[in-house]
Amino acid sequence: MKHIKIIAIIGTRPQYIKHAAFCAEVRNFDEVELITLDTGQHYDQNMSEIFVEDFKIDNIKYNLDVKSGLHGEQTGKMLGKIEDILIREEPDYVLVYGDTNSTMAGALAAAKLKIKVVHIEAGMRNFNIQIPEEINRVVTDRVSTYKIAASQVAFDNLVEENLKVGTYLFGDITTDLLFRLKNTAIEGIGDKYFCTIHRPYNTNEKSRLHDVLKAVNSLDNKVILPLHPRTNNAMKNFNLAKDNYPNIEFIAPVSFFETVKYVNSVKCVITDSGGVQRESYIMGKQCISILPSTPWIETLEGNWNQLVFNNLDQLQSKINSPADQSLYKAEQFGDGQVARKIIELLIRDQ
Repeated sequence: MKHIKIIAIIGTRPQYIKHAAFCAEVRNFDEVELITLDTGQHYDQNMSEIFVEDFKIDNIKYNLDVKSGLHGEQTGKMLGKIEDILIREEPDYVLVYGDTNSTMAGALAAAKLKIKVVHIEAGMRNFNIQIPEEINRVVTDRVSTYKIAASQVAFDNLVEENLKVGTYLFGDITTDLLFRLKNTAIEGIGDKYFCTIHRPYNTNEKSRLHDVLKAVNSLDNKVILPLHPRTNNAMKNFNLAKDNYPNIEFIAPVSFFETVKYVNSVKCVITDSGGVQRESYIMGKQCISILPSTPWIETLEGNWNQLVFNNLDQLQSKINSPADQSLYKAEQFGDGQVARKIIELLIRDQ
């Protein structure tokens, strides 16, 4: 059987998670050589070290260390560096995940060099082209050879956009990890809530960040909130003292596996993270998303995920609206064998 070389491009927390699942499965295939390229888009050292150590991603050959910047600036830095590496390595495939600047830069660099692009989590749409992630999703899908859809909705989006060729409904690769973690938990959490806040539109302005924290602080039970570096820096810059929010238990950033344990243990999850929304659903936990929209519209069925954005005063009432157990679908996003299906597809392609 022919040897194949894959370069996978990562750079943010959700991509570390997805790539961990892919790495674990690749070890079962001797004919597959996997090289990991980390763009350094998640530039906070503490968080990056947590992710790498947590997932045991041991094949990172390149780290571009691009750090933060304007979208065009950051993407431009990645494009040139990724192109040089692809020319040097000559992979058969470039694997990209999700909807970040790392995703689009990797896909564009590969496509320009006529290297086959595999987009894991293709077809996600919130139909708002003003959002940078939506631009990244649409562009990446257009240049990808293989588009791996995480859900039926994502698959249907690609078909609607005349991108059915090369599209496969395999499910969400994070189920490969999450299905093994369903029984993990943290003792003594009780009726507490778990909250993550980091999106720019919730943290870039003092009034908005204060309003979000005030709404979370007003809930009927204690809230555990690991502080993302962006949120932590914003609170410092805006002089928003933690003591102003006594109902929130601020903690240091936690690993993916610790996050899953918290999700499993609490009464409800509150987040502005796309990944945490999906993780909450897969783990069977109700979630309230402080977002104007979500690409994971399947999670909205039966109140498993509810959106709150402008009307933050509705946060408590949303939490009090129970999820409909009869509408929950345990394999809505996959069966825990997604990475294997992708690898077997690429092997058959040779």
